[in-house]
Amino acid sequence: MQIMKNPAEISILILYTGGTIGMTHNPLTGALESFDLEHLCANVPEMNHFGFNIETTTLNPPIDSSDMEPEHWGKMAKIIEEGYEKYDGFVILHGTDTMAYTASALSFMLENLQKPVIITGSQIPIGQLRTDGKENFLTSIEIAAAKDKNGNPLVPEVCIYFESKLMRGNRTTKINSEGFNAFRSFNFPALANAGIDIKYESHLIRKPKTDEPLRVFTEMDTRVAVISLFPGIREEVLSQIVNIPNLRGVILKTYGSGNAPRKEWLVSTLANLCANGIVVVNISQCSKGSVEMRRYETGLQLLNVGVLNGYDCTIEAMITKMMYLLGKYKDIETVKRLMCEDIAGEMTALS
Repeated sequence: MQIMKNPAEISILILYTGGTIGMTHNPLTGALESFDLEHLCANVPEMNHFGFNIETTTLNPPIDSSDMEPEHWGKMAKIIEEGYEKYDGFVILHGTDTMAYTASALSFMLENLQKPVIITGSQIPIGQLRTDGKENFLTSIEIAAAKDKNGNPLVPEVCIYFESKLMRGNRTTKINSEGFNAFRSFNFPALANAGIDIKYESHLIRKPKTDEPLRVFTEMDTRVAVISLFPGIREEVLSQIVNIPNLRGVILKTYGSGNAPRKEWLVSTLANLCANGIVVVNISQCSKGSVEMRRYETGLQLLNVGVLNGYDCTIEAMITKMMYLLGKYKDIETVKRLMCEDIAGEMTALS
Protein backbone atom coordinates (compact mmCIF):
# COMPACT_ATOMS: atom_id res chain seq x y z
CA MET A 1 0.00 0.00 0.00
CA GLN A 2 1.41 3.40 -0.97
CA ILE A 3 0.73 6.22 1.47
CA MET A 4 1.95 9.06 -0.70
CA LYS A 5 3.98 9.72 -3.80
CA ASN A 6 5.56 13.04 -4.75
CA PRO A 7 8.65 14.34 -6.52
CA ALA A 8 10.74 14.29 -3.33
CA GLU A 9 14.11 12.61 -3.72
CA ILE A 10 14.00 10.62 -0.47
CA SER A 11 12.08 7.34 -0.35
CA ILE A 12 11.42 5.35 2.81
CA LEU A 13 9.97 1.85 3.15
CA ILE A 14 8.01 1.02 6.29
CA LEU A 15 7.82 -2.68 7.12
CA TYR A 16 5.10 -3.61 9.60
CA THR A 17 5.77 -6.94 11.33
CA GLY A 18 3.20 -6.74 14.12
CA GLY A 19 3.52 -5.80 17.77
CA THR A 20 1.81 -3.47 20.22
CA ILE A 21 2.23 -0.38 18.03
CA GLY A 22 -0.32 -1.74 15.54
CA MET A 23 -2.77 -3.35 17.95
CA THR A 24 -6.27 -2.53 19.12
CA HIS A 25 -8.44 -3.81 21.95
CA ASN A 26 -10.94 -6.54 21.16
CA PRO A 27 -14.16 -5.27 22.80
CA LEU A 28 -15.32 -8.82 23.55
CA THR A 29 -12.17 -10.26 25.11
CA GLY A 30 -10.33 -7.11 26.18
CA ALA A 31 -7.15 -8.55 24.64
CA LEU A 32 -4.85 -6.69 22.28
CA GLU A 33 -5.09 -7.88 18.68
CA SER A 34 -3.31 -6.83 15.49
CA PHE A 35 -5.08 -4.68 12.95
CA ASP A 36 -3.94 -3.75 9.46
CA LEU A 37 -1.27 -1.26 8.44
CA GLU A 38 -3.76 1.04 6.73
CA HIS A 39 -5.48 1.70 10.07
CA LEU A 40 -2.11 2.15 11.77
CA CYS A 41 -1.04 4.83 9.28
CA ALA A 42 -4.45 6.50 9.52
CA ASN A 43 -3.62 7.22 13.17
CA VAL A 44 -0.47 9.09 12.13
CA PRO A 45 -1.57 11.70 9.54
CA GLU A 46 1.59 13.65 10.40
CA MET A 47 3.45 11.28 8.08
CA ASN A 48 2.13 13.28 5.15
CA HIS A 49 4.02 16.39 6.25
CA PHE A 50 7.50 14.91 5.75
CA GLY A 51 7.50 15.39 2.00
CA PHE A 52 9.19 12.03 1.49
CA ASN A 53 8.04 9.22 -0.75
CA ILE A 54 6.78 6.78 1.86
CA GLU A 55 5.66 3.29 0.99
CA THR A 56 4.63 0.45 3.24
CA THR A 57 4.60 -3.32 3.26
CA THR A 58 3.61 -5.96 5.78
CA LEU A 59 5.20 -9.16 6.97
CA ASN A 60 2.74 -11.80 5.85
CA PRO A 61 1.16 -12.51 8.22
CA PRO A 62 1.97 -9.95 10.98
CA ILE A 63 2.95 -11.72 14.18
CA ASP A 64 3.27 -11.11 17.88
CA SER A 65 6.97 -10.65 18.52
CA SER A 66 6.90 -13.52 21.01
CA ASP A 67 6.43 -15.76 17.97
CA MET A 68 9.49 -14.35 16.19
CA GLU A 69 11.74 -16.97 14.57
CA PRO A 70 14.90 -16.84 12.39
CA GLU A 71 12.75 -17.50 9.32
CA HIS A 72 11.01 -14.16 9.97
CA TRP A 73 14.38 -12.39 10.17
CA GLY A 74 15.13 -13.91 6.78
CA LYS A 75 11.88 -12.54 5.34
CA MET A 76 12.68 -9.05 6.66
CA ALA A 77 16.21 -9.21 5.27
CA LYS A 78 14.90 -10.25 1.86
CA ILE A 79 12.36 -7.40 1.81
CA ILE A 80 15.19 -4.96 2.51
CA GLU A 81 17.34 -6.60 -0.16
CA GLU A 82 14.56 -6.35 -2.76
CA GLY A 83 14.00 -2.68 -2.03
CA TYR A 84 17.59 -1.71 -1.35
CA GLU A 85 18.19 0.24 -4.56
CA LYS A 86 14.78 1.91 -4.49
CA TYR A 87 14.69 3.21 -0.92
CA ASP A 88 17.01 5.51 1.04
CA GLY A 89 16.09 4.01 4.39
CA PHE A 90 13.91 1.45 6.12
CA VAL A 91 11.71 1.58 9.23
CA ILE A 92 10.62 -1.70 10.80
CA LEU A 93 7.64 -1.66 13.17
CA HIS A 94 8.10 -4.51 15.62
CA GLY A 95 6.90 -5.82 18.96
CA THR A 96 9.18 -5.02 21.88
CA ASP A 97 9.62 -8.52 23.35
CA THR A 98 12.08 -9.75 20.72
CA MET A 99 13.01 -6.44 19.10
CA ALA A 100 16.61 -6.60 20.33
CA TYR A 101 16.98 -10.13 18.89
CA THR A 102 15.72 -8.99 15.49
CA ALA A 103 17.95 -5.90 15.50
CA SER A 104 20.98 -8.02 16.39
CA ALA A 105 20.17 -10.68 13.79
CA LEU A 106 19.70 -8.16 10.98
CA SER A 107 22.98 -6.44 11.86
CA PHE A 108 24.76 -9.69 10.93
CA MET A 109 22.50 -10.85 8.10
CA LEU A 110 22.65 -7.55 6.18
CA GLU A 111 26.30 -7.69 5.15
CA ASN A 112 27.84 -4.46 3.80
CA LEU A 113 24.78 -2.45 4.85
CA GLN A 114 25.12 1.22 3.88
CA LYS A 115 21.60 2.48 4.56
CA PRO A 116 19.58 3.03 7.76
CA VAL A 117 17.41 0.25 9.12
CA ILE A 118 15.56 1.72 12.09
CA ILE A 119 13.47 -0.62 14.25
CA THR A 120 10.84 0.80 16.58
CA GLY A 121 7.54 0.03 18.27
CA SER A 122 5.61 1.15 21.31
CA GLN A 123 4.43 0.16 24.77
CA ILE A 124 0.91 1.52 24.11
CA PRO A 125 -0.99 0.95 20.82
CA ILE A 126 -0.73 3.87 18.44
CA GLY A 127 -4.49 4.45 18.42
CA GLN A 128 -4.66 5.15 22.15
CA LEU A 129 -4.49 8.65 23.59
CA ARG A 130 -1.26 8.30 25.59
CA THR A 131 0.61 6.23 23.04
CA ASP A 132 4.37 6.49 22.78
CA GLY A 133 4.05 5.03 19.29
CA LYS A 134 3.60 8.28 17.37
CA GLU A 135 6.84 9.88 18.49
CA ASN A 136 8.79 6.66 18.06
CA PHE A 137 7.33 6.12 14.58
CA LEU A 138 7.74 9.67 13.26
CA THR A 139 11.25 10.15 14.60
CA SER A 140 12.32 6.79 13.17
CA ILE A 141 11.17 7.93 9.74
CA GLU A 142 13.10 11.17 10.12
CA ILE A 143 16.27 9.32 11.15
CA ALA A 144 15.92 6.80 8.31
CA ALA A 145 15.78 9.71 5.86
CA ALA A 146 18.57 11.81 7.39
CA LYS A 147 21.58 12.54 5.17
CA ASP A 148 24.76 14.53 5.58
CA LYS A 149 25.78 17.49 3.37
CA ASN A 150 27.24 15.05 0.83
CA GLY A 151 24.01 13.10 0.54
CA ASN A 152 25.20 10.09 2.53
CA PRO A 153 22.96 8.46 5.17
CA LEU A 154 23.71 9.74 8.67
CA VAL A 155 23.06 6.35 10.28
CA PRO A 156 23.99 3.51 7.88
CA GLU A 157 23.39 0.67 10.34
CA VAL A 158 20.67 -1.34 12.08
CA CYS A 159 19.36 0.60 15.08
CA ILE A 160 16.56 0.65 17.62
CA TYR A 161 14.84 3.96 18.29
CA PHE A 162 12.83 4.17 21.47
CA GLU A 163 11.89 6.95 23.88
CA SER A 164 14.10 9.65 22.36
CA LYS A 165 17.22 7.47 22.03
CA LEU A 166 18.74 5.92 18.94
CA MET A 167 20.77 2.86 19.91
CA ARG A 168 22.88 0.41 17.93
CA GLY A 169 20.62 -2.58 17.48
CA ASN A 170 23.09 -5.26 18.50
CA ARG A 171 24.00 -3.38 21.69
CA THR A 172 20.44 -3.09 22.92
CA THR A 173 18.34 -5.11 25.34
CA LYS A 174 14.81 -4.78 26.69
CA ILE A 175 14.85 -3.73 30.35
CA ASN A 176 11.32 -2.53 31.10
CA SER A 177 7.92 -4.06 30.35
CA GLU A 178 5.89 -1.19 31.83
CA GLY A 179 7.66 2.12 31.26
CA PHE A 180 8.30 3.96 28.00
CA ASN A 181 12.06 3.52 28.51
CA ALA A 182 11.82 -0.09 27.37
CA PHE A 183 15.36 -0.44 25.98
CA ARG A 184 18.86 0.26 27.15
CA SER A 185 22.30 0.05 25.61
CA PHE A 186 24.44 -0.55 28.68
CA ASN A 187 27.84 -0.98 27.09
CA PHE A 188 27.70 1.50 24.22
CA PRO A 189 26.44 5.11 24.16
CA ALA A 190 23.36 6.23 22.26
CA LEU A 191 24.03 7.14 18.62
CA ALA A 192 21.57 10.03 18.77
CA ASN A 193 19.26 11.78 21.21
CA ALA A 194 16.00 13.35 20.10
CA GLY A 195 14.78 16.49 21.81
CA ILE A 196 13.85 19.72 20.10
CA ASP A 197 16.49 18.67 17.59
CA ILE A 198 17.97 15.27 16.86
CA LYS A 199 21.59 15.35 17.99
CA TYR A 200 23.68 12.71 16.25
CA GLU A 201 26.91 11.40 17.79
CA SER A 202 28.68 11.03 14.46
CA HIS A 203 31.89 9.66 15.97
CA LEU A 204 29.97 6.68 17.38
CA ILE A 205 28.01 5.78 14.26
CA ARG A 206 29.39 2.80 12.37
CA LYS A 207 30.44 3.77 8.85
CA PRO A 208 30.65 1.30 5.95
CA LYS A 209 34.13 -0.21 5.62
CA THR A 210 33.62 -1.28 2.05
CA ASP A 211 31.92 -0.18 -1.16
CA GLU A 212 30.84 -3.74 -1.89
CA PRO A 213 27.12 -4.26 -2.57
CA LEU A 214 24.68 -5.45 0.06
CA ARG A 215 24.75 -9.19 0.64
CA VAL A 216 22.01 -10.92 2.58
CA PHE A 217 22.72 -14.12 4.47
CA THR A 218 19.73 -15.93 5.96
CA GLU A 219 20.94 -19.46 6.79
CA MET A 220 20.96 -19.24 10.59
CA ASP A 221 21.95 -22.40 12.49
CA THR A 222 19.71 -22.69 15.55
CA ARG A 223 21.50 -25.67 17.12
CA VAL A 224 22.63 -23.59 20.08
CA ALA A 225 21.84 -23.51 23.78
CA VAL A 226 22.12 -21.01 26.63
CA ILE A 227 23.27 -22.09 30.10
CA SER A 228 22.90 -19.61 32.94
CA LEU A 229 24.90 -20.52 36.04
CA PHE A 230 23.38 -20.24 39.51
CA PRO A 231 24.44 -21.28 43.02
CA GLY A 232 23.43 -24.91 43.47
CA ILE A 233 23.37 -25.81 39.78
CA ARG A 234 23.46 -29.60 39.50
CA GLU A 235 25.51 -31.77 37.17
CA GLU A 236 22.47 -33.54 35.76
CA VAL A 237 20.92 -30.22 34.73
CA LEU A 238 23.97 -29.33 32.68
CA SER A 239 24.33 -32.81 31.24
CA GLN A 240 20.78 -32.73 29.89
CA ILE A 241 21.59 -29.58 27.95
CA VAL A 242 25.03 -30.47 26.63
CA ASN A 243 23.84 -33.88 25.45
CA ILE A 244 21.29 -32.38 23.07
CA PRO A 245 21.78 -34.17 19.72
CA ASN A 246 23.70 -32.18 17.07
CA LEU A 247 24.40 -29.30 19.44
CA ARG A 248 26.92 -26.92 17.84
CA GLY A 249 27.18 -23.96 20.21
CA VAL A 250 26.73 -23.05 23.87
CA ILE A 251 26.50 -19.62 25.44
CA LEU A 252 27.53 -19.73 29.08
CA LYS A 253 26.16 -16.92 31.24
CA THR A 254 28.57 -16.58 34.13
CA TYR A 255 28.97 -14.36 37.17
CA GLY A 256 30.56 -10.92 37.20
CA SER A 257 33.55 -10.60 34.88
CA GLY A 258 33.16 -14.15 33.56
CA ASN A 259 33.54 -16.34 36.64
CA ALA A 260 32.21 -19.82 37.32
CA PRO A 261 32.25 -22.11 40.38
CA ARG A 262 35.31 -24.32 40.75
CA LYS A 263 33.46 -27.60 40.34
CA GLU A 264 35.43 -30.39 38.70
CA TRP A 265 32.40 -31.76 36.85
CA LEU A 266 31.57 -28.33 35.44
CA VAL A 267 35.06 -27.64 34.12
CA SER A 268 35.45 -31.16 32.70
CA THR A 269 32.06 -30.94 30.96
CA LEU A 270 33.04 -27.65 29.33
CA ALA A 271 36.44 -29.06 28.38
CA ASN A 272 34.77 -32.02 26.65
CA LEU A 273 32.43 -29.72 24.75
CA CYS A 274 35.30 -27.60 23.48
CA ALA A 275 37.38 -30.67 22.59
CA ASN A 276 34.46 -32.07 20.57
CA GLY A 277 34.22 -28.99 18.36
CA ILE A 278 31.30 -27.31 20.10
CA VAL A 279 31.68 -23.54 20.34
CA VAL A 280 31.39 -22.38 23.96
CA VAL A 281 31.32 -18.63 24.65
CA ASN A 282 31.37 -16.86 28.00
CA ILE A 283 29.22 -13.78 28.61
CA SER A 284 28.34 -12.12 31.89
CA GLN A 285 24.99 -12.21 33.64
CA CYS A 286 25.60 -8.53 34.43
CA SER A 287 24.01 -6.03 32.06
CA LYS A 288 26.96 -3.65 32.19
CA GLY A 289 30.64 -4.53 31.95
CA SER A 290 32.80 -7.04 30.14
CA VAL A 291 34.08 -10.57 30.59
CA GLU A 292 37.75 -10.68 31.59
CA MET A 293 38.61 -14.32 32.21
CA ARG A 294 42.21 -13.61 33.22
CA ARG A 295 41.17 -11.46 36.19
CA TYR A 296 40.33 -14.29 38.61
CA GLU A 297 41.15 -17.98 38.84
CA THR A 298 37.40 -18.73 38.58
CA GLY A 299 37.44 -17.24 35.08
CA LEU A 300 40.90 -18.44 34.05
CA GLN A 301 39.81 -22.07 34.54
CA LEU A 302 37.28 -21.60 31.73
CA LEU A 303 39.79 -19.96 29.40
CA ASN A 304 42.23 -22.82 29.96
CA VAL A 305 39.77 -25.45 28.70
CA GLY A 306 38.85 -23.57 25.54
CA VAL A 307 35.87 -21.40 26.51
CA LEU A 308 35.81 -18.24 24.35
CA ASN A 309 35.50 -14.66 25.54
CA GLY A 310 32.25 -12.89 24.63
CA TYR A 311 33.45 -9.61 26.15
CA ASP A 312 30.56 -7.14 26.57
CA CYS A 313 28.06 -8.72 24.16
CA THR A 314 24.38 -8.79 25.02
CA ILE A 315 22.70 -12.18 25.11
CA GLU A 316 20.62 -11.14 22.09
CA ALA A 317 23.71 -10.28 20.05
CA MET A 318 25.61 -13.38 21.14
CA ILE A 319 22.80 -15.79 20.27
CA THR A 320 22.19 -14.30 16.83
CA LYS A 321 25.90 -13.94 16.08
CA MET A 322 26.48 -17.60 16.93
CA MET A 323 23.57 -18.69 14.74
CA TYR A 324 24.88 -16.52 11.90
CA LEU A 325 28.48 -17.72 12.06
CA LEU A 326 27.57 -21.39 12.47
CA GLY A 327 25.25 -21.08 9.50
CA LYS A 328 27.83 -19.36 7.32
CA TYR A 329 31.08 -21.21 8.03
CA LYS A 330 31.82 -24.93 8.07
CA ASP A 331 35.29 -24.46 9.53
CA ILE A 332 34.85 -24.38 13.30
CA GLU A 333 38.14 -22.54 13.85
CA THR A 334 36.87 -19.68 11.70
CA VAL A 335 33.69 -19.55 13.78
CA LYS A 336 35.70 -19.48 17.01
CA ARG A 337 37.95 -16.70 15.78
CA LEU A 338 35.08 -14.52 14.63
CA MET A 339 33.09 -15.10 17.82
CA CYS A 340 35.83 -13.19 19.64
CA GLU A 341 36.04 -10.37 17.09
CA ASP A 342 33.83 -7.35 16.54
CA ILE A 343 32.19 -7.91 13.14
CA ALA A 344 29.15 -5.60 13.28
CA GLY A 345 29.78 -3.24 16.16
CA GLU A 346 28.40 -5.77 18.66
CA MET A 347 31.32 -5.93 21.10
CA THR A 348 34.33 -4.12 22.48
CA ALA A 349 37.05 -6.74 22.32
CA LEU A 350 39.90 -6.14 24.74
CA SER A 351 43.49 -6.79 23.69
